Amino acid sequence: MKRSLSSLVAMLALCAAGLAQAQAVVGQPAPAFSATDTAGRPVSLAAFQGKYVVMEWLNPGCPFVRKHYESGNMPATQKSATARGVVWLSVNSTSKDAGDYRAPAELAAWQQAEHAAPTATLMDADGRIGRAYGARTTPHLYIVDPQGKLIYAGAIDSKPTANPADIATATNYVNQALAEALAGKPLSKATSQPYGCSVKYSSSG
Repeated sequence: MKRSLSSLVAMLALCAAGLAQAQAVVGQPAPAFSATDTAGRPVSLAAFQGKYVVMEWLNPGCPFVRKHYESGNMPATQKSATARGVVWLSVNSTSKDAGDYRAPAELAAWQQAEHAAPTATLMDADGRIGRAYGARTTPHLYIVDPQGKLIYAGAIDSKPTANPADIATATNYVNQALAEALAGKPLSKATSQPYGCSVKYSSSG
């Protein structure tokens, strides 16, 4: 009985360790992934080794996402990043069962209308990538360094509201982190509390 109990405890410990490793942790290697983008092309994190990569969770049905797109803030942040050689991956982990799910072509059309400028937009309807990173909100932002280490996780900025008027006085954490990282400086803020709408994950994922 004691032996079986100790074996069970050991198994549970291994499972817990496995689950801990599955979640993205700032300062640790970012979880590897591959997915298909809105144009049907395969995209993997490994393909961008040697570059900074920003990952942005989005759902056009979320008012917090619309705040940053309709104001032009998110497209401007994307363009600022990619102009400096940074890869920007937007990720849609919204389940196909959700009322505000958008098919690839529809999502791409919405982004074009909002003048978005990501390097690629990944379709993650089964939620594998989102769950691996622990993405909780739309938007939720992550930055991976050229060595594949996660160096930032959290909000896009310091004003957790859906009001576009707050953008002007907010600190854009993504711009700040990229400027510091590209200058070879330590990040003054490597984590922040993400805000927005809950990611609508698939129940079968």
